[in-house]
Order: sequence, then structure tokens, then C-alpha cells
Amino acid sequence: MSALRLCLPLALIGLCLWLAEGREALQRLLDLAPGWGLATLGLLNAVTLLSALRWQRTAKALGLELPRSEAVREYYMAQFVNQTLPGGVLGDAARAARSRRSGPLSRAAQAVVLERAAGQAGMAMVALSGAVLLLAGSERPAQVAGLSASLWLPAAALAMLPGALALLLASRRGRAHGWRRAAHTALLDDWPAQAALSLVIAVLTVAAFVTATLASCSQLPIGKAALIVPLILAAMLLPASVAGWGWREGAAAALFPIAGLDAGAGLAASITFGLISLCAALPGAFFLRRAPQTAPRTSVGIASTPD
Repeated sequence: MSALRLCLPLALIGLCLWLAEGREALQRLLDLAPGWGLATLGLLNAVTLLSALRWQRTAKALGLELPRSEAVREYYMAQFVNQTLPGGVLGDAARAARSRRSGPLSRAAQAVVLERAAGQAGMAMVALSGAVLLLAGSERPAQVAGLSASLWLPAAALAMLPGALALLLASRRGRAHGWRRAAHTALLDDWPAQAALSLVIAVLTVAAFVTATLASCSQLPIGKAALIVPLILAAMLLPASVAGWGWREGAAAALFPIAGLDAGAGLAASITFGLISLCAALPGAFFLRRAPQTAPRTSVGIASTPD
């Protein structure tokens, strides 16, 4: 399975290069604009810092002691592990296990999962805003006609996330340390800060993809980016990959024509975003080398998704 997760992204990227004017995409990568690349790097580091703050608030609401410096360090380490190892969940599982020092493992797991769920809900709200802008825009008939049913499926999945989270928060009933009570305590009781952080993080992530597109010599309109970038990043949830490589590139090649750009531009932008995301996670390698090896040996099954 590990070999499949390593080989499949390479095969998918190769297929995308073959189908989507690969020579043009490679030329765009050779002509990267360093200024926009640095802007993307700065935005992605801001995303990590704000995500660590969101995790700290979530953990504190659940009764876990998590200093801000530790939250930042652990989040960078999780990002680096998720970027470099197959599966995309090992980093989050590790930070849940390591943060259990001040409470039970179940609480630590809830803090990690709920923090990521809030992030996905924020990204879904950005996507819905982009859909509204697209439907209300002057190009609505042509754009809607050009969308196949298969491209609306990820949009529908993103639209369901806020509804599912709302159902979870609808009642306080449940076990004292159950998921419904935890979601209500960590998210609904602190909803102004959670909503603001999640929306800002989602907007910064979309902005980072836009600047990565500019770095690869294309221009992605902001309004359309609000719709297609969350869908591109949602493709990273598909299994059998490393950090979503391959799936993300295929989604970008398929969705960029909605914004009036060719598939090669989407492929180059996605590869640029992926490479800079890896660079943004590199501080985690430094923290990982210096981290004391005191984490308990346990298996934590935590679903992780990109923000």
C-alpha cells in the first residue's frame, strides 16, 4: 500500500502532463516568479500559525493545557509529517498523542479532529461564497453550462460540511466526554473566535493558491478562485497519495478552464503550490529533530483533511 501511495501520485502527475500541455506547464515552472513564490510562502506560514492558535483554543475549551509555543511547534511537525509520509494522518495522530500529557487521549483526539473540522467548514463557506458569485455574475450562463455533473459533486460535499457540523452542535445531549458535547463546548461556545479564525485561514489558503498561480505566470480571478480552489484542495482528501499529490494536480487541470485558463496553467499552479507548501512545512523538520522522544506509543486513528 505504501508503494502504491508513492507511485500513484507520480503516475497521475505524468498523466496530467501528457493530457494537459505538459511542455507549457513545465515551462511555467521554469519561469517561476520568485516574488510571488515568497508571498505564497508567507501566506502558508500564516495559515500554519493561525491554525495552531485555533487548535490551542479548541484544546483549552476541552480542558487541555496547550501553551501557544507548543501548539505552533507541534503543528509545524504535524504539517511536515503529513507532507512527507503517505496517508496524510500520521502528523495529526502524533500531535494528538503528544498533547495528551495534560488530559486523556480521547480529549486530545477530539481537539485535533474538531480543529480540522472547523477548518473544513470555513473552506466550505468560502466555496459557497464563490458559487454565489459565479451564479450571480455576468458570465453565469456560459460558466454553468460548462460545468459537468462530476464537478458539482465535490461542491455538494463541501456544502454538506457546515450542515453536518451544525447537526453535531444542535444539542448538548450526549455523554459528558462524547463528541457532541465536545463539539458544542469547543466550537459553539466559542463560535465568534472559531468562525473568524476558520474564515481567515480559508481565505489565506485560497490567496496562497492565487499567488502560486501568479508565480507560475498565470492570473486566477479572485471570485472564481473562491469556488475552484476549495474544490481543488478537497481532491487532496482522496486516499492513496502523499499530501494529495496527483489528485490535486488532476483537479486543478480539470477546474482551471472554469476560470478561463487552460489545463496546463492549473497543473503548473498546483505543482507550484505543492512545492511551496512543502517548503512552508520545513520548520517542522527542525522541531522534529529537537523534539524529545517521550510520546506514548499508541495508535490513534484520526481523519485529517487540508485547510
